[in-house]
Amino acid sequence: MAAAFGLAACQPSGSAAVTLDRSPAGLEQVPLTVTTADRKVHRFTVEVARTPEEQATGMMNRESLAPDRGMIFPYDPPVEASFWMKNTLIPLDMIFVRADGTIARIEANAAPLSLEPVMAGEPVGAVLELAGGRSAELGIQAGDKVEW
Repeated sequence: MAAAFGLAACQPSGSAAVTLDRSPAGLEQVPLTVTTADRKVHRFTVEVARTPEEQATGMMNRESLAPDRGMIFPYDPPVEASFWMKNTLIPLDMIFVRADGTIARIEANAAPLSLEPVMAGEPVGAVLELAGGRSAELGIQAGDKVEW
Protein backbone atom coordinates (compact mmCIF):
# COMPACT_ATOMS: atom_id res chain seq x y z
CA MET A 1 0.00 0.00 0.00
CA ALA A 2 2.84 2.41 0.56
CA ALA A 3 5.00 1.89 -2.48
CA ALA A 4 6.00 4.62 -4.86
CA PHE A 5 4.79 2.69 -7.86
CA GLY A 6 2.38 0.50 -5.96
CA LEU A 7 -0.83 1.28 -4.20
CA ALA A 8 -0.92 3.56 -1.20
CA ALA A 9 -3.45 4.96 1.17
CA CYS A 10 -1.09 7.93 0.96
CA GLN A 11 2.70 8.25 1.03
CA PRO A 12 5.41 10.78 1.82
CA SER A 13 9.08 11.38 2.09
CA GLY A 14 10.85 14.02 4.08
CA SER A 15 10.72 17.77 4.09
CA ALA A 16 11.43 19.85 7.14
CA ALA A 17 8.41 21.48 8.73
CA VAL A 18 7.47 23.39 11.83
CA THR A 19 5.68 21.12 14.25
CA LEU A 20 2.38 22.44 15.59
CA ASP A 21 1.46 19.38 17.61
CA ARG A 22 0.53 15.74 17.17
CA SER A 23 -2.73 14.37 15.83
CA PRO A 24 -4.74 11.77 17.75
CA ALA A 25 -2.98 9.23 15.50
CA GLY A 26 0.36 10.59 16.74
CA LEU A 27 1.32 12.20 13.43
CA GLU A 28 3.07 15.55 13.19
CA GLN A 29 0.69 18.38 12.21
CA VAL A 30 1.83 21.36 10.14
CA PRO A 31 0.21 24.42 8.55
CA LEU A 32 -0.44 24.21 4.80
CA THR A 33 -1.77 26.78 2.35
CA VAL A 34 -3.22 26.50 -1.13
CA THR A 35 -3.09 29.68 -3.19
CA THR A 36 -5.45 29.70 -6.16
CA ALA A 37 -4.94 31.39 -9.53
CA ASP A 38 -7.16 34.28 -8.36
CA ARG A 39 -4.84 34.70 -5.32
CA LYS A 40 -7.24 33.33 -2.70
CA VAL A 41 -5.34 31.64 0.12
CA HIS A 42 -6.89 28.62 1.82
CA ARG A 43 -5.35 27.49 5.12
CA PHE A 44 -5.32 23.95 6.46
CA THR A 45 -3.69 21.98 9.24
CA VAL A 46 -2.44 18.68 7.88
CA GLU A 47 -0.99 15.53 9.35
CA VAL A 48 2.32 14.47 7.80
CA ALA A 49 2.61 10.78 6.93
CA ARG A 50 6.37 10.23 6.67
CA THR A 51 7.18 6.63 7.57
CA PRO A 52 6.16 3.61 5.50
CA GLU A 53 3.74 2.61 8.28
CA GLU A 54 2.15 6.08 8.43
CA GLN A 55 1.90 6.15 4.66
CA ALA A 56 0.31 2.71 4.47
CA THR A 57 -2.32 3.66 7.06
CA GLY A 58 -3.06 7.14 5.72
CA MET A 59 -6.69 8.14 6.33
CA MET A 60 -7.93 4.56 6.79
CA ASN A 61 -10.71 3.86 9.28
CA ARG A 62 -11.58 7.51 9.92
CA GLU A 63 -15.24 8.41 10.01
CA SER A 64 -14.85 12.14 9.36
CA LEU A 65 -12.42 14.86 8.33
CA ALA A 66 -12.89 18.53 9.28
CA PRO A 67 -12.99 20.97 6.34
CA ASP A 68 -9.78 22.69 7.45
CA ARG A 69 -7.83 19.45 7.99
CA GLY A 70 -6.03 16.96 5.77
CA MET A 71 -3.00 14.75 5.34
CA ILE A 72 0.13 15.22 3.24
CA PHE A 73 2.41 12.50 1.90
CA PRO A 74 5.71 14.13 0.84
CA TYR A 75 8.17 12.32 -1.50
CA ASP A 76 11.85 13.05 -1.95
CA PRO A 77 12.71 12.35 -4.66
CA PRO A 78 9.41 12.76 -6.53
CA VAL A 79 7.59 9.56 -7.53
CA GLU A 80 4.72 8.48 -9.77
CA ALA A 81 2.44 7.91 -6.81
CA SER A 82 -0.56 5.60 -6.87
CA PHE A 83 -3.20 5.40 -4.15
CA TRP A 84 -6.29 3.39 -3.32
CA MET A 85 -9.11 3.84 -0.82
CA LYS A 86 -8.99 0.43 0.88
CA ASN A 87 -10.40 0.76 4.42
CA THR A 88 -10.95 4.49 3.86
CA LEU A 89 -14.49 5.23 5.02
CA ILE A 90 -14.96 8.78 3.71
CA PRO A 91 -14.58 10.31 0.22
CA LEU A 92 -11.34 12.23 -0.26
CA ASP A 93 -9.93 14.71 -2.73
CA MET A 94 -6.45 13.50 -3.71
CA ILE A 95 -4.34 16.44 -4.81
CA PHE A 96 -1.14 15.46 -6.61
CA VAL A 97 1.52 18.13 -6.05
CA ARG A 98 4.67 18.57 -8.16
CA ALA A 99 8.05 19.12 -6.48
CA ASP A 100 7.72 22.87 -7.21
CA GLY A 101 4.45 22.99 -5.23
CA THR A 102 2.08 23.35 -8.19
CA ILE A 103 -0.91 21.05 -8.37
CA ALA A 104 -0.55 18.51 -11.19
CA ARG A 105 -4.05 17.05 -10.90
CA ILE A 106 -6.93 16.45 -8.52
CA GLU A 107 -8.88 13.23 -8.10
CA ALA A 108 -12.08 14.62 -6.59
CA ASN A 109 -14.26 12.56 -4.26
CA ALA A 110 -12.28 9.33 -4.47
CA ALA A 111 -14.77 6.58 -3.62
CA PRO A 112 -14.58 5.13 -0.10
CA LEU A 113 -13.38 1.51 0.15
CA SER A 114 -12.38 1.34 -3.53
CA LEU A 115 -9.44 -0.82 -4.55
CA GLU A 116 -9.21 1.00 -7.90
CA PRO A 117 -5.80 2.71 -8.17
CA VAL A 118 -5.68 6.49 -8.45
CA MET A 119 -2.54 7.50 -10.33
CA ALA A 120 -0.61 10.76 -10.18
CA GLY A 121 0.10 10.60 -13.93
CA GLU A 122 3.56 12.14 -13.46
CA PRO A 123 6.24 12.29 -10.77
CA VAL A 124 5.01 14.26 -7.76
CA GLY A 125 6.66 15.64 -4.65
CA ALA A 126 3.58 15.13 -2.47
CA VAL A 127 -0.01 14.01 -2.32
CA LEU A 128 -2.45 16.09 -0.29
CA GLU A 129 -5.71 14.58 0.90
CA LEU A 130 -8.65 16.79 1.85
CA ALA A 131 -12.29 16.01 2.60
CA GLY A 132 -14.11 14.92 -0.55
CA GLY A 133 -15.50 17.87 -2.52
CA ARG A 134 -13.45 20.46 -0.66
CA SER A 135 -11.28 21.33 -3.69
CA ALA A 136 -14.31 22.19 -5.83
CA GLU A 137 -15.94 24.07 -2.96
CA LEU A 138 -12.85 26.30 -2.62
CA GLY A 139 -12.09 26.58 -6.34
CA ILE A 140 -8.78 24.71 -6.03
CA GLN A 141 -7.54 23.56 -9.44
CA ALA A 142 -4.53 22.16 -11.29
CA GLY A 143 -1.82 24.81 -11.44
CA ASP A 144 -2.61 26.27 -8.00
CA LYS A 145 0.23 26.43 -5.43
CA VAL A 146 0.58 24.30 -2.28
CA GLU A 147 3.01 25.31 0.48
CA TRP A 148 3.77 23.68 3.83
